[in-house]
Amino acid sequence: MENRYATSPEDVKRYTTDKLRQEFLVESLFTPGDIQMVYTHFDRTVIGGAIPMKEPLALDAGDFLKTDYFLERREVGIINIGPKGKVIVDGDEYTLNKRDCLYIGLGKRDVSFHSEDSSNPARFYFVSALAHHEYPTKVLPIEEAVPTKLGSDAESNNRTIYKYIHSEGIQSCQLMMGMTLLEPNNMWNTMPAHIHDRRNEVYLYFDMEDDSRVFHFMGQPHETRHLVVKNEQAVISPPWSIHSGVGTANYTFIWAMAGENYTFTDMEFIKMEDLR
Repeated sequence: MENRYATSPEDVKRYTTDKLRQEFLVESLFTPGDIQMVYTHFDRTVIGGAIPMKEPLALDAGDFLKTDYFLERREVGIINIGPKGKVIVDGDEYTLNKRDCLYIGLGKRDVSFHSEDSSNPARFYFVSALAHHEYPTKVLPIEEAVPTKLGSDAESNNRTIYKYIHSEGIQSCQLMMGMTLLEPNNMWNTMPAHIHDRRNEVYLYFDMEDDSRVFHFMGQPHETRHLVVKNEQAVISPPWSIHSGVGTANYTFIWAMAGENYTFTDMEFIKMEDLR
């Protein structure tokens, strides 16, 4: 498990490109036959990726969390971004096709990832947050998630949002998770930008061509920075930072939030004239 400490916006103003990437960009989450995880001290969030091959992979952080098992004090949301696979939770099997979501609540002891075809393995992305109450384990296939259409071709942000884990969907303690798909020839997301100072957010960009890039904008509204992001890379967005992006082509991203307020309306929109 890689450990990343929280950072001050005043410090970030002085970062070089390499330092900015080191602190906020997760460049490699998916390794065949292994689980990769990053622990960020922003809201104690764990970000991970798992590609099980012939052998299953157990959700285990070793002694990093100082608990007896991973979900002793945590909840986790999992989205499969690859071929069909399954997750076994305390003996119960949950099948996930591409873009299906699984929520696992506090207290589940044994969690393992499996691919249906090891020659074409599943690619599980997960985000975990601290939890104080046990909510039921639940699968939500993308076909059953309610789509929300936003944006327009004229604004280059015609997109569909699927909310999986939220107050009116799969219930959780503080974790919120969903996915945004941009239509062809649409490249902008989350503009006008906003911040939500009481919760952090993590973006995973995927379904991109090898030579495509997303320019992810971050930083305080009056002191913006950017990261150049490739396929299947994640960005840690601090509570004080905007989180917006534009791609060289359309793309899909998974967003996940954790923090104090469990509502999508807890955000402060930034006027275009206030961005610098």
